[in-house]
Amino acid sequence: MMPLANYRGRKVVVLGLARSGAAAAKLFHQAGCVVTANDRKEREACPEASELEALGISVVCGGHLNDLVTADTALLVKNPGIPYTASPVVQAEALGVEVVTEVEVAGQLSPAPIVGITGSNGKTTTTTWSGELLAAAGLAPIVAGNIGRPLVDAAQEIGPDGWLVAELSSFQLKGTSGFHPRIACLLNLAETHLDYHGTMEDYVASKAKLFANLADGDTAVFNADDPVCARIGQSSAGRKLPFSLTRRLSPGVSVEPPFAAGGAGEPSDSQPAERWIVARDAGGAETRIARVDRLGIPGRHNCANALAAVAIALAAGAAPASLQEPLERFKGVEHRLEFVGTFREVRYFNDSKATNPTATIMSVSSLPAPLVLIAGGLDRGSDYRELIPLFRERLKGVVALGETREKIRKVAEEAGLTSVAVVEPVEDAAETLKRAVLEAAAMAEPGDIVLLSPACASWDMFQSYEDRGRIFKQSAHTL
Repeated sequence: MMPLANYRGRKVVVLGLARSGAAAAKLFHQAGCVVTANDRKEREACPEASELEALGISVVCGGHLNDLVTADTALLVKNPGIPYTASPVVQAEALGVEVVTEVEVAGQLSPAPIVGITGSNGKTTTTTWSGELLAAAGLAPIVAGNIGRPLVDAAQEIGPDGWLVAELSSFQLKGTSGFHPRIACLLNLAETHLDYHGTMEDYVASKAKLFANLADGDTAVFNADDPVCARIGQSSAGRKLPFSLTRRLSPGVSVEPPFAAGGAGEPSDSQPAERWIVARDAGGAETRIARVDRLGIPGRHNCANALAAVAIALAAGAAPASLQEPLERFKGVEHRLEFVGTFREVRYFNDSKATNPTATIMSVSSLPAPLVLIAGGLDRGSDYRELIPLFRERLKGVVALGETREKIRKVAEEAGLTSVAVVEPVEDAAETLKRAVLEAAAMAEPGDIVLLSPACASWDMFQSYEDRGRIFKQSAHTL
């Protein structure tokens, strides 16, 4: 992408509204571009349209016009979730029009250095936690990106002395070419979003774009326990600062004593009385940061998220002594293993952000049995058989809903579970989820846990995983 000023007076198409699209449309309009914003949704479902039109921006709702992208279009800025098979994107690529996401634009705008955080699971937790650590160290972060706030808005607000901490999805990163973070972090990789990317190779390549433009003064933070992450991180330019649950690293951030390789359970399982997060430099000198059993959120996967956040904070210049308190204070993010409450002596947890099987495995493994799991959602073609050992060992019951309900039922029955319920959809998605909560409550006994951890995206029934999580919480509170 060229510098923003080079687009003045030229045609720019913004594909997809919502928060990030509206922010991009306003930005290019302010820069003197001829902007057309387009969304397939009908006008009444595009609340941003009136505001944009009041500014003089052309808005087209209800479909994609055949001449939306033409030979004189200088740039197409697309919503990350819109597939590359959408007709305006296909037209743009055929005409040689560059297609980017707002991440590419924000990278040019930000006067502050950027921390880019991606991975299949743990992005929101690690991004939020990193922001907490940088704030405690006095480094003035703004947290934005896939976490909810448009990155271009944050890039225009932040000053040169702060840090822009960005959660980045594979969808966002695929539409980048020159994006250049100061710190790039890759948490983990698991098979997901193949309905969008087509192949695992394209998914991994999109994640790897985060590291493509690192230079000597930058830092690559990556999971040394994941072979693909390690390959991407080690092959990038810049300083290498890996993290590991299972190995001592120099340099790097690791756990002392290390965990056994391959486990997914609670850090307290068979652990010594004291296990520490430790940072080491290239010479092997170590600094103890915080005790694992005092982290603000439980689970081995959250310990890995903490390691990544510590590595990011140290790379940004945080003093090690400033990190212990925010590591212990942080209690997680909404919709990610969020404690909802205790009702009729049963505890309820909202893990709606678990949109793939790996995330569900991590979450179920972090909670004590017995558990009743509510799972199911958008069908992306998986058979979910990787859940069988988890279902067999950790669950007392499963409630299945959404497009994948029959697949989840078959997995539960193959695992030997006898308490299995399938909730057939009704027109009101909220009512369907309420019925699922009632089914789970009927299976649970005092002392049990009911966990919403769908292992699937929400778009078959709900607008977002946030929408799904809010309805689950409301339903639990009415028991």
